[in-house]
Order: sequence, then C-alpha cells, then structure tokens
Amino acid sequence: MTTTPDLDASRDALADVVAIPVTPFGDDDTLDLTAHRALLRRLLDAGVRTLTPNGNTGEYYALSPDERRAVTELTIEEAAGRASVLVGIGLDLPTAVAAAAHAREAGAGMVMVHQPVHPYVSQAGWIDYHRTIAEAVPELGVVPYIRNPQLSGASLATLGELCPNVIGAKYAVPDAARFAAFSRDAGLERFVWVAGLAELYAPSYFAGGATGFTSGLVNVAPAVSLGMLEALRAGDYAAAMKVWEQIRPFEELRAARQSADNVTVVKEALAALGLCRRDIRPPSRALPEERRAEVAAMVAGWSI
Repeated sequence: MTTTPDLDASRDALADVVAIPVTPFGDDDTLDLTAHRALLRRLLDAGVRTLTPNGNTGEYYALSPDERRAVTELTIEEAAGRASVLVGIGLDLPTAVAAAAHAREAGAGMVMVHQPVHPYVSQAGWIDYHRTIAEAVPELGVVPYIRNPQLSGASLATLGELCPNVIGAKYAVPDAARFAAFSRDAGLERFVWVAGLAELYAPSYFAGGATGFTSGLVNVAPAVSLGMLEALRAGDYAAAMKVWEQIRPFEELRAARQSADNVTVVKEALAALGLCRRDIRPPSRALPEERRAEVAAMVAGWSI
C-alpha cells in the first residue's frame, strides 16, 4: 500500500524511545517470523511507539535484501495504528533508494539512513548521498544516522535546506560536547535529535538537546527504557541516573571491545527469558557458555 505520512507526526515519533528490534533466527538460520512477531507485539503492548526494523540491533548488515524487505513488511504490519515505523536503509545508492521506495510502498512513515559504507567519505559527498535518497521519497521523513566524528553540523544544515523531509538525526558519536556543538551548528530546532547511543548516553545527550533515544535494551525490558524516557522528559535527571546505574553493567558489556557483543548480549538476555533463540550471524558470535549466566543474572531483577 502507498500512504502519505504526516511529517509532524513523524517528528513526534522520533522524540521518544526509538526501539531497534532484534531479528530472531531459527535453528536453520532462517528468519523466525513467529518469534519476531511475538517480540514486536511485546514491545507494542508495553507502550513502545516507534520501531526501527533493519537497525544495527536487527543485524541489518547480516540480512539479505529479501530478508530486509520481509522484516520491514512484518514490522509495518504489526505496528499498524499502534506505532510509527522508521525503516533502516543504506549500502550503495541504488540499494538505498530502492529500499526507501519499498518502505514507502509498504506504509512506513520514515527511513533511517545508515552511515555510508565507504572508506572515503567527503562532506559534500555525504550531502549528495543523503540528498539523492531524500529526493527519491519526498513523502517520507528521512533521518541520517551519524557516526562519523568528522562530519560537520554545517553539512547537515545544508542537507536540511535542500531537503525539507530530512526531519531528524540519529547522532551516535560518543562525545556529549561534540553532540551539543554539532546540533547547534546544524540547527537545534530544525531537526529532532535522537541520542543514537542508547540509554547509557541518553541523559548527557538530553542535556545537550536530544529529545529521543534509540534502544536495543528495550527488547529485553521495555519498562526500564520507558522509565528513563519519562524521567528525562520531566527533567528529573536524578531518576534517570538511577535507571542508568541499573542498566550500566548490561550496556557496558554490549559496548566492550568496540561493541563486539552489542547484539549478542541482547539476544542472550532474550534467550534467558525464553523469548527467542540466541542465534546470531557472523561476524557477531554467541556468548560462550560460561558468560551466559552473567547476562541472565543482570536482567533478573529488572522490571521486565
């Protein structure tokens, strides 16, 4: 189906917990659509209102084109009337444009553009890449995923001037001071700022102007992530930091060794809860047997 999304509604949806669902696999390494549907419904029933299929926690780069389309369609089907959908797209430009068009036709309101995968990225080329995608789907909200610390706020400002449908930015450079400067150089009020490094960075990035944050942890404990959002919206940083202290060991385990086990730890927690298999695709790898109890113990006391 083809729809004309409301960009104002999309902006509101970014100022929230932007959940990045996992992609469950069966014992034959194919998509486990039954488990995936159940996990999505669990998020929706808990009150999550923004979903990002084909994000990094969804193992975007390990999925085939057909699998990415299937994940997109399943998420949009389940979210209908209950949540906004921000579809992850990227890779080479023809692939990204085709994925954006598919997201539009399937009924999504937004696309998140993964960081360009190329050893040589110029500021002007970054603008050209995102402009080509945004102009191909003017009806959709477009959200660049920014992980490059060399990118200037001025480049995003230029992109925003060229493309009105670039409505937000997922900022994932681990530097709160740089984020505060970048967002102001780009236009603090022009874009919706999403803290792209999840709960561990959300309090400091909210202090700098973010109004939403991404989350992989939300797959495991939706109430924990939503509780942090509630505290941050209220300006209650003491309450937010209590949540931060609670989830810190889990998030630090995910971030260790350049985030080698980022998705692995989330899937291990879900497996401990009996919600999906722990299977994960290379170049990630499942936790060794002796580490699994550690993850189960971390989440045992959370509000699941």
